Amino acid sequence: MPSTTAALSHGAATVAYDRSGSGPGLVLVHGTGATKEQWQPLTGAVADRFTVVAPDLSGSGATTDHGGPLTVADLADEVLAAADDAGLATFHLAGHSLGAVVAAHLAGTHPGRVRSLALHAAWVRTDSRMAAEFRYWLALLRSDARHGTDLFVRMLPLMAFGPRYWERTDDAAYEALVGALAGVIAPGAGRQTEVDLTVDLGPLLGRITAPTLVLASAHDRIIDAGQQRALLSGIADSRYAEIDAGHGAPGEDPEGFAAKLAAFLDERVAAEREPAGLR
Repeated sequence: MPSTTAALSHGAATVAYDRSGSGPGLVLVHGTGATKEQWQPLTGAVADRFTVVAPDLSGSGATTDHGGPLTVADLADEVLAAADDAGLATFHLAGHSLGAVVAAHLAGTHPGRVRSLALHAAWVRTDSRMAAEFRYWLALLRSDARHGTDLFVRMLPLMAFGPRYWERTDDAAYEALVGALAGVIAPGAGRQTEVDLTVDLGPLLGRITAPTLVLASAHDRIIDAGQQRALLSGIADSRYAEIDAGHGAPGEDPEGFAAKLAAFLDERVAAEREPAGLR
């Protein structure tokens, strides 16, 4: 597994990432408590035509760092370091949840590097309700660490998945999911949740020049419609799409989620190939 070094606000990080496929660059940024493995369904769908780079953010997977506080800018620097190390001068960029926030930050601070941008379940600014939600997560994580319980992973499906998941599940399936989540939630989920509390993309949205897909989940219990409207009004070249799932669409409907993003990416590549006069 390749890795590279990124300078962060409180020290350095060794950023691990996966690189696969061939073609135009595509960088994928995972969400809170996840790892680069979150992107396997999409990677499998597009690696025949994109060079896919998926880093582990600090607190996740094989990436190591100073262990202190993190910022959105720190995580964006890690993503850019992975893209640089993989030899991607420009790239398409997609992110989920916190990863979408990080992707938007990168696109706003380095607009010349980003060819297109796909944001799933992103938000512009953490409001008071979201802050209460994130502090609840932190309380669960701390309680689990103290008492050896699994409260956080039991909460996750309730928060992340929409009606279609619950219509087809039962108690045994839910318990199996809780067991699986317990084995994959990154140990740095708390540090990443602290970053969630600090999000404010407002000053950067107007600097994003890449064609942007704002992909919302129809049953998102964390990110409300107002946040999506703010993204659309703040990013000049943006469009809206929706998936019939909850906030955790990459896990709830991995094939449908991958198909939405792959269609947007393929469209952007085709548009780049058109003669300028035909666009």
